[in-house]
Amino acid sequence: MKRLFANPMILVLLAIMAYQTISSGRYSSPLDWLAETAILLPAIVIAISFHEFAHAIVAYRLGDDTPLAQGRVTINPAAHIDPIGLVALLFIGFGWGRPVMINPTRFKKRRLSELLVGLSGVTMNLLLAILFMGLLKILYQFQWVFMLTEIGVIISDVIMQIVLINLVLLVFNLLPIPPLDGFGVITQIFNLENTRFYREVYDKGFFILMILILFNITGKILSPCVNFLYNLLVSIFF
Repeated sequence: MKRLFANPMILVLLAIMAYQTISSGRYSSPLDWLAETAILLPAIVIAISFHEFAHAIVAYRLGDDTPLAQGRVTINPAAHIDPIGLVALLFIGFGWGRPVMINPTRFKKRRLSELLVGLSGVTMNLLLAILFMGLLKILYQFQWVFMLTEIGVIISDVIMQIVLINLVLLVFNLLPIPPLDGFGVITQIFNLENTRFYREVYDKGFFILMILILFNITGKILSPCVNFLYNLLVSIFF
């Protein structure tokens, strides 16, 4: 994310987004923000840590030991969480983890391997959403005991947020905009890496992404997709 701070316009856009969040009146008091953050934080940490771990372990299994050397083949959040990205996510709804670095020349089948590495993170998020929705189903079987306690309700809320955050991360990362995984996926599918289109879009990708987020274009894409996936899981488990 070094290039994020090298571009003053990106910092301006982040500042505007932070101001919009603060002035939106979403939270009536700091305690409301603190309560929501306490529910969201475990979900965010789990979703990002497992997402990045999936990239690392798949790259390692396909022959690249770079993630292993950098200590990324682990689910330990300390290896994957970017403190600034986490704070940005909590305050303005957009953040990032530490991207897993890979060396594509280590792969035997480069395009296929890069495609699998690119898809691994979002696949992990989907699996986590399914797993925790299943766990929620199990807990609801005992709701006559579990949901009568305050701690039970809190645990239920945390699990629900884990499901939702993983679905959001899944859909968001599939957007075909650099530096998101979706752009890497279409790059390998259509072999775009050595094209002029790839170079021009990649250089401007983060700025494009900021503009789309600022004007809530990404939100208009995310909401129906996440709602569809969530309702699908609900119909399967409930």
